[in-house]
Amino acid sequence: MRHCLPVLFSLAALNAQAQTVDSTRRSIDLDEVRVVAQKFQTKGPVPFQTETINQSQIAQRNPMNSADLLQQTGNVFVQKSQGGGGSPVLRGFEASRVLIVVDGVRMNNAIYRAGHLQNVLRIDPSMLERAEVLFGPSSLIYGSDALGGVMYFQSRNPELSGATNWLVKPSAYVRYGSATGERTAHVDVSLGNRRLGFLTSVTYGSFGDIVQGNRRRDAYHDFGKRFMYVERQNNEDVPVTNANPNKQVGSAYQQLDILQKVTFTPTEGVQHTLNVQYSTTGDVPRYDRLTEMASGRPRFAEWYYGPEKRLLTSYNLTLSRPTRLYDRAMLTAAFQHIEESRISRRLGAAARNEQLERVGVGSVNADLQKQAGRHLVQYGLELTHNNVHSTAQTVNVLTGAVGAFNTRYPDGGSTLQTLGLYVSDGVSLTKALTLNGGIRYGWSQLEAQFTDKTFFPFPFNQIRQRPAGFTGNLSLLYRPTDRTRVSLLGSTGFRAPNVDDLTKVFDSRAGVLVVPNPGIKPEYTYNGEISASQWLGNRLRLDATYYYTLFTNAIVVDAFSLNGQPSVLYGGQMSTVLAAQNKRQAVIQGWNLAAQLRLTNQLTLSSTLNGTQGRIKDSKNTPLDHIPPTFGRTALTYQSGRIQAEVWALYNGWKRIADYNPEGEDNAQYATPDGMPAWTTLNVRGSFKAGTYLTVQAALENILDENYRYFASGISAPGRNLTLTLRSSF
Repeated sequence: MRHCLPVLFSLAALNAQAQTVDSTRRSIDLDEVRVVAQKFQTKGPVPFQTETINQSQIAQRNPMNSADLLQQTGNVFVQKSQGGGGSPVLRGFEASRVLIVVDGVRMNNAIYRAGHLQNVLRIDPSMLERAEVLFGPSSLIYGSDALGGVMYFQSRNPELSGATNWLVKPSAYVRYGSATGERTAHVDVSLGNRRLGFLTSVTYGSFGDIVQGNRRRDAYHDFGKRFMYVERQNNEDVPVTNANPNKQVGSAYQQLDILQKVTFTPTEGVQHTLNVQYSTTGDVPRYDRLTEMASGRPRFAEWYYGPEKRLLTSYNLTLSRPTRLYDRAMLTAAFQHIEESRISRRLGAAARNEQLERVGVGSVNADLQKQAGRHLVQYGLELTHNNVHSTAQTVNVLTGAVGAFNTRYPDGGSTLQTLGLYVSDGVSLTKALTLNGGIRYGWSQLEAQFTDKTFFPFPFNQIRQRPAGFTGNLSLLYRPTDRTRVSLLGSTGFRAPNVDDLTKVFDSRAGVLVVPNPGIKPEYTYNGEISASQWLGNRLRLDATYYYTLFTNAIVVDAFSLNGQPSVLYGGQMSTVLAAQNKRQAVIQGWNLAAQLRLTNQLTLSSTLNGTQGRIKDSKNTPLDHIPPTFGRTALTYQSGRIQAEVWALYNGWKRIADYNPEGEDNAQYATPDGMPAWTTLNVRGSFKAGTYLTVQAALENILDENYRYFASGISAPGRNLTLTLRSSF
């Protein structure tokens, strides 16, 4: 049974867009996707591989967080290092090399790192109207960071009444999860009349220590078990035997999300939107680090992220009354304040190391669209300003004494400014043939100041960079009928070095010191892909995409020298000096196959499968890091009246240890000696509308209680997990 479910894929025939097709709709049309991620919501075919999740699907899939929402599509791979973690991977790119956008505002900031990130979890899926993924380089519209693609999250707007009377629409839900220890409560209220609307949303989630699956392969009967953890007793660190080794003690956390939106439509074609979002967590333990052992004992007594805070305030002006310059235009001005901290202490040590980062990000986006005969022209600009303030200290846990400690980024402060200008044109050559192309100019300026060099004897006091360059894309879309679509796409992407790349000082492990390197340059990708979609009859749709990407000037951490020396004395220990450098070229290629089969008007079978290969262009053909194994999803969905039900399987192939990058972010230390085993989970869920105002949802995930980990993850997935949800809307 362990791997029989993927066979359904071959039976189904094999989405980029499959989830956007309503299983009950009788008409056949490949144009139904509306791509918000292209700035303007436009009905029609697009030359990109996309994934769209609408509001009803979000409610039906009922995800614990936004990372799980993406993961459930079967087209996005997610790495996890802790219970409060989730790092999406798009086409072999992760973290700072993929872009997160919320309501038209980029979340990526100057300290996004290249390893693994959990920032997508700070987006509350309960507030979303839709989520979209745009696969492949997307720097034309979005500039830096969109090497692997864009994850676009559109929050809900207040619902207007269309009359002078006020429309009041409250809704709420509570959710329980057995294996995750989840207790989540949500409430929102929409209030609106013809011109003015208000939406308030609050979600609080408490998540316990995750209980992993108990059904293991015979060869790895102890894989993932948590035999020991640390407690503080009588001012001493005491290793404690875990009574339930499947309980991953040190994975619990809490999160609060608040949204307030105000919309005002003074006249037809003009809308003003004020958008305030706030997310904060409790302490988020770094579970993978807490499981590391030294001489048979835990290496760390404490390792956690302090409360992660994200405040977004934005103003959006949308104009849809045509003029000579545009048919539609959007202006978005935003400010974000982010706080992140890292706290760690070795077992038995008195000194707790604390590093705190505060980032302020201001941005302005202007995007305009104009239809001129056969041409659909889009153009715009983006301005951003990042200000990074980094502090650090040690705290003696016995006496409370505060001491000096090295900051993660320059203590004198860092700034990163960017400017982007773009123009694109889509021209209908014939009724069946469309040509799209565009170009973008990007410029950035980074400055960092080292004031106190007690910990860092660098031969420089300041870092300054001003990279600039052009990117673009060109595509040909052929659509002979509304049942067939074939597209060819060439695109480029770039990522300018940020503060984390250029200035981070980080002792990642004992005897190793990563130091700043002012000489690194932007990374580039050159991508070509072909995709096709076809309806066969009125019931079966097939989708396929193949892509080939050349990754150049890739920034990697490698051997370096400081003051001419390959090693330095740091923290009382001789440490090898490493630094970020442009030393890598790589090739990434892969494919996506998908199918949707309407068995009846109520019953739909869908399946998707993804494969990615990545190799460094060197004499050893070394594997590139961040490359997931083959993965996918197969689902049988039923919908009729008040009842919705789904049986689905998620599956991952083997990631053999020989395919791990030996020096990157693949985390071989958290895998088996042979790599990460293949796995399949069987799951079922259903919902019943019990009355006018009440819906009951239940799901049983990982029914067979499989023990598994996603590749590169340092925490095991939940075992058999029962979730119960009560939803009410008025």
